[in-house]
Amino acid sequence: MLKELRNLLAFLTIIPVGMTEDYLIDSAKHMPLFPLVGAFIGFLAGVFAWLLHQALPRRIVGALTLGFIQMITGLHHVDGLLDFGDGLMVHGPPKKKIEAMHDRHVGAGGLTLGLITLLTSILCIAGLSVNMIIQSLVVSETSAKLSMVVGAWTGRSAHEGMNTYFISAMHDRHRNKRLLLALMISFSIALCLLWIEGTLAVASSIITSLAMVGISNRHFKGLTGDVFGAMNELARMASLLTILAVVKWI
Repeated sequence: MLKELRNLLAFLTIIPVGMTEDYLIDSAKHMPLFPLVGAFIGFLAGVFAWLLHQALPRRIVGALTLGFIQMITGLHHVDGLLDFGDGLMVHGPPKKKIEAMHDRHVGAGGLTLGLITLLTSILCIAGLSVNMIIQSLVVSETSAKLSMVVGAWTGRSAHEGMNTYFISAMHDRHRNKRLLLALMISFSIALCLLWIEGTLAVASSIITSLAMVGISNRHFKGLTGDVFGAMNELARMASLLTILAVVKWI
């Protein structure tokens, strides 16, 4: 089990824990544990943000903290977000849209979606109080990773690729148990750390994931690896927005 956990951490981060040749198979098989890795990433980011709060203005803390998260995850999900935005803006059949997603150049659609998502996330982190910033980042990263699990459980593959491993793993005979495990982990973390705000943040990430599955089915006839990356980024943003909204409302 230790090998599988190392492969899972190596797949989702750039932390040098070492990985074996079958890291992709292990990561797909243990996809329900994605939220745990998300919680770990969020904790690291939360401590980083808390330390920055002692010396820097809020907006700077927000920008540097999101940069820290992107750095530790290797910018993989942001790349997917930009490609997803480009794919949505292309007119034509799904094949043409997917080709645009695989283009090495970033278009207007990807740039716009990326800027809006990243800037909103930065401002959300900047709006968190220092007393709850660690808890909020743990919950938001947990939610971001849960969104990919929900997406794999709900969606279908648009083409053969890395996404196929995860979608296949979440569609085997234990698919409902796998989803239940991921949900239990995510809601348990959220309830323990933020109670109502956390619960609603996780719920918002699930809604975001389901919405993206619907959008992807319409535009691409299924999910791709880029869509999973975009899910992560958009679900993080949605969960952070939810936390701020609920705190203000309460």
